[in-house]
Order: sequence, then C-alpha cells, then structure tokens
Amino acid sequence: MPDLSPVASQLAARIESKDAKIGIVGLGYVGLPLISAFTNAGFSCLGLDVDQKKVDSLLAGKSYIRHIASETVAKWIGDSQLEPTSDMSRLAEADVILICVPTPLSETRDPDLAYVTGTTDAIAKVLRPGQIIILESTTYPTTTRDVMLPILEANPAGLKAGEDYFVAYSPEREDPGNPDYTAAGIPKVVGGCDATATHLACKVYEQAIVQIVPVSSAEVAEACKILENTYRSVNIALVNELKVLFDKMGIDVWEVINAAKTKPFGFQAFYPGPGLGGHCIPIDPFYLSWLARREKMQTRFIELAGEVNTRMPEYVISRLAEALNDAGKPIRRSRILILGMAYKKDVDDSRESPSFELMDMLLERGGDVSYNDPHIPELPSKRAYEDLPSLKSVDLTPEYLRAMDCVLIATDHSDYDYDFIVKHSPLVIDTRNATEFVTQGRDKIHKA
Repeated sequence: MPDLSPVASQLAARIESKDAKIGIVGLGYVGLPLISAFTNAGFSCLGLDVDQKKVDSLLAGKSYIRHIASETVAKWIGDSQLEPTSDMSRLAEADVILICVPTPLSETRDPDLAYVTGTTDAIAKVLRPGQIIILESTTYPTTTRDVMLPILEANPAGLKAGEDYFVAYSPEREDPGNPDYTAAGIPKVVGGCDATATHLACKVYEQAIVQIVPVSSAEVAEACKILENTYRSVNIALVNELKVLFDKMGIDVWEVINAAKTKPFGFQAFYPGPGLGGHCIPIDPFYLSWLARREKMQTRFIELAGEVNTRMPEYVISRLAEALNDAGKPIRRSRILILGMAYKKDVDDSRESPSFELMDMLLERGGDVSYNDPHIPELPSKRAYEDLPSLKSVDLTPEYLRAMDCVLIATDHSDYDYDFIVKHSPLVIDTRNATEFVTQGRDKIHKA
C-alpha cells in the first residue's frame, strides 16, 4: 500500500464508509449495470448522459435496456439512490467518476475518442481536490495517460494529478444476455497512472465487485482489454474461414466444432456467424493495428482476422443468392425476412450488428426486406446506415412466413420457435446453426 496524502486518505475513508458519491458518465449498456452494482453495495449514484431522452426515461422510472428492469430503475429513483442528469457541471459533486462513453471507429477505422475527450474536458472544468477519475471505455493503451491526463492537467484550478486528484483505467467486462455474469460478479482489472491512483481505484471497485485484479499501470489494464477482445476476434475469424472452406467440401463446420470441443484440454470452442457485432470485438483489433502503425509496425495477423470477419456478410449474401437461384429466383424483388437485428442472442443491443450490413446489401440488390426481432421493435438509426428505411418488427405469423421467398436467421434468439419458422417458410438461410435440432423440413434449410 502506498503512503497516502491527506487528500487521498480522506477520499479512501469516504469510499470505505460509502459516503462517496459515484458519478457514472454514459448511461448505456455499461453504465446502468455499474449503477446496479454500486447501488446494491449501498452507494448513491449520479448518472450523467448527454442524451436527454435517456435521462428523462430514467427519471420516469423506465429502463431502456432489457436486462435492467424498469422496476429496478424506479426503485433507484424512489429511494434516491440514483439521480440522472444531463448537466455535466454536476460532475463536481462526484467523488468517484466512472467514464463509460462510446469509443467508435472513424470512417478510416482510426480510434474516435471524441466522447472520451469531451467528457474529460467537462470534468476538467469543474475538477476539485479529492476526486478519482476512472476510464472504463474500451480504448488503446496509453489513452488514459497520453490523452486524458493532459486535458485534466489543464484544469483552471491548477490541480495536480497524483496529489489533488487521481486517474486510473479499468476496462468494462459486460456480457449482455448472459445471466451467469453481472457487473458485480465479473473480476475487475484496475491500473492507475500512479500507485495511489491504483490503490484508490481498487478501493472503489472492491466495495461492489466480486474480485479486483490490480496491475502495474493504466497501460497494462488498457492492453488487457485489447488482448481479451482481439483473442476472440482472431479465433472467430479462424472458424469463419474454416466455415467457408468446409462448406465447399460439404463438411458441416458446426458438427466439426461440436466434435472438437469434446477434447478436455487445448481447445476452446468459438463459433462462426454472419459477421462480428457489439461495441468491442469488431472494433478493438483495429485500435491495435492503428497503434502498431503509429509505432511503425504491422499487426498482420490481427488485420487479417479483421478482414476475414468483415467479409462474412458478403459470404452470407452469396449463399442466400445461391439458394434463391436454386429456387429460380433472384434477390431482386424477392421478399426476404431477416430474423434478429441484435448483435447477439437474447439482447436488445444492436451496436455494430452485422444484420444492418446484411439488410443494406440486400436492399442494394433490390430485395424487398423486412425484419423481426422480439427485442428491437423499431429499427434504430445508425450513423453508418443512414439510408436504411424506417422499419418496425413484423409479426411472425404462418401467413407472413409463407409469403416470404427467404427467411434469413441472423441472430439466434431463444424466443424463436425454429420448428415453427422452418415449417411455414419456403426457404431458410441459417447463419447461427439455430436449426440444428429441427427435424421437419430440413430440405428447406441452407447453412451460411
């Protein structure tokens, strides 16, 4: 344990007594579960978001995230455990500030840290002694020290990092749709810009999280997140590439994986799909390749994996076109129903979902496209897909399915009755092996 200054000691005492106010910036799929973890631990939270609609929804006791119930939000508000606001000047009230804002890619696939820098600038304007700022957003190593810290050090009060306030990084580890893991139940990696910051950040999280894993620096914590997601990206690319190869050989890649995972050592199952989705896995490898270029290096392995995964929607469309062609139909003017716009099963999160790319490609080819998703009733607008039409999820009735030329399973939600879908559909393209146990009408199913 480092020697703590009076400012650090007072902050540690407020954290331990749970008198510290937790400020969480970014009330989305990371921010709301964090609020749940800290309110359950007995803290009061200040929730900040520039999206007034989110703030208004929370103030009304309504959740916009499936795995956080509206009843839970209403209790937070009723018990004064959460105060949502869009007023960033109120950051001065928080003793602990957790930043959970988006970190997308630019059009050239470079890191876009506008939300991080904007939030950091807002914090700097109201920075006071005795605060700790922890970035949770996925990013590349050195962001906390080289991007955030200079902005904070330019604060008008002249406060010094490591003396008056403290800065750390702790990567979010959410797994939406997985009931076995909550924000409080996943070990938390923590690295500060100095030893005191690491100590204080660990003190924050150990009040609410099951296990804390301190590391030597913010850079190690940042690199940990990049490694976790790049590991998944590379292995998913491997099985995606094998899927294309095995398909040409008449071998079912899903059966191969099921056989391989019976080996009790040396193998972990990863599964192919129509492309990568979610905020982290499709993006993180490009952060790393960008960082390598900055260091005058190439990450060929990682970039190749990114290319393989990015091409998967094209493969799906080619398989769909072949299946329609066998039925004597082109994509143009064919009625095509996409099942699932969320990026993974049983969630309402559509960030980076390959379903949007599939829809865009089908529309470009003249298809008459609709969708169903029990968790996404209306098609959300996407910056990368501004030309997509405004659509609502259609009802899955026998009549509607029979009227389709093709049904494309893009997301394998548990809510779907796949026997029912196959029974009433003339043609099914399955990108997720969702129809594995369907027994009737298997001649209608094409894997992609």
